[in-house]
Amino acid sequence: MSTAKKFAGQTAVYGLTTIAPRILNFFLTPIYVKAYPTKIYGIFTTMFSWVSMINPVLAFGMETTFFRYLTKRPDEKQQVYNNTFGAILGISLLFLLSVLPFINDIAAWVRVDPKSPLSDYRLYVLYFVAVLLLDAWCVIPFARIRANGRPGRYGLIKCTNILVFILLNLLFIYVLPLIISHRAFGYQWIVSWFRPGWIGYVFLSNLIASALTLLLLLPELLQLRPNFDGPMFREMLTYSWPVLVANLSFVINENLDKLLLGKFLPETVSSNQVGIYGACAKIAVFLNIFVQAFRLGAEPFFFSHAKNKNAGNTYAFIMNYFVIAVSLIFVALVANIELLKYFIKGRDATQQALYWSGLQAVPLLLLGYVSLGIYMNLSVWYKLSDQTKYGLYISGIGALLTIVLNVIFIPKYSYMASAWVSLIAYATMMVLSYIWGQKNYPIPYNIKKNLIYLVSAIIIVFLSFSVFHRNLIIGNLLLILFAGAAFVTERKQIMAILRK
Repeated sequence: MSTAKKFAGQTAVYGLTTIAPRILNFFLTPIYVKAYPTKIYGIFTTMFSWVSMINPVLAFGMETTFFRYLTKRPDEKQQVYNNTFGAILGISLLFLLSVLPFINDIAAWVRVDPKSPLSDYRLYVLYFVAVLLLDAWCVIPFARIRANGRPGRYGLIKCTNILVFILLNLLFIYVLPLIISHRAFGYQWIVSWFRPGWIGYVFLSNLIASALTLLLLLPELLQLRPNFDGPMFREMLTYSWPVLVANLSFVINENLDKLLLGKFLPETVSSNQVGIYGACAKIAVFLNIFVQAFRLGAEPFFFSHAKNKNAGNTYAFIMNYFVIAVSLIFVALVANIELLKYFIKGRDATQQALYWSGLQAVPLLLLGYVSLGIYMNLSVWYKLSDQTKYGLYISGIGALLTIVLNVIFIPKYSYMASAWVSLIAYATMMVLSYIWGQKNYPIPYNIKKNLIYLVSAIIIVFLSFSVFHRNLIIGNLLLILFAGAAFVTERKQIMAILRK
């Protein structure tokens, strides 16, 4: 029980340091949807989707590899740090040399609005190439902070990053236009370069925040050494490249639908549809935040406890309460969707109706994140047994489903197809990971109990959203009943944990 309590403590700390920046960032969404029409917000969604697609390529699975090799080579921690950072540095510089000659071609390829100047997209691409490099160089220093058990420093840097990003956004969206409109001190200089309503300032803010983050990680960067272990590196690559493909497949599932919407819908509607879908997907971000916070706490914990005699029982115990937690969050978000929708309220009634028309996709996206979270929990088996090839197979199948089904159904069903495909892909990955995991690395999960909670949550969400038409009172009554039933069922275990 004390082991599970320790895990809960680690996850809570990383959860808070992950949730705080994400929630602060989430509050930018209502600012964006008021400041920019759906077509412009579609550009925002497209560019950040491309960045999310490329990030794992530059990280090359080295974060997971770093934690695994700290366990495998406990006497060579410095060399593990040098090798993993060196791999990312080399890959990122190769990426830079590969894309710089083709900036104009890339800008033309990612442009979703043919009326927007190509020169703007060229700037967007340059900004994000720089962001990608800076963020890649931060991966291993952040992993080192986590491995050293310093969640306070980790959280401080993450929060600083998002606060700088938010403040710069507010500066460009509100403060500078206010100075100009009131002809305040310095307005003439600002007028000479400022472009009101330009989405590029959001991307520039991201670049400045990423540069500051790297600067704050300077103490960890100064601990790097130039020596490089070739044999260890080749062994690391064997472990990491399936992790890379698995991570890449995950971001394909997460972001490719938004890019395909821009390519497979008519140009007259594609930007609007991408903007609507991207904004509504922000409502599902709360559940995704919990899943990502769990991953931050779980990954180092699972590796450090792999050799314990009762490790399998501990993992099963954690799964039980993870399923309960995500089920409750799933029900709670849908029960209160009539309140959450005001985070994506447009600047006028027309824009509001456009954004809110996509709310029907939210329950599907949320259930997809539930499946993703369970898959992340299940995936411990192939990471601990050094069978990362299975992660490649599973996520590859998920990515293939995402690509094929979106290409087939987007032209007819638009973003609703993307929402359904996201759920299908994550659910398939979850099931495959369980089946293969029980054959290769059995863990005694309580499948019956977990399924009861999941199916109950799905039924309650259906009743709340479709039968009772998102009624706040009825939805929250159903949530209270569900939470009460869960507490009564689990009260003995909960009380035992609290007593300890």
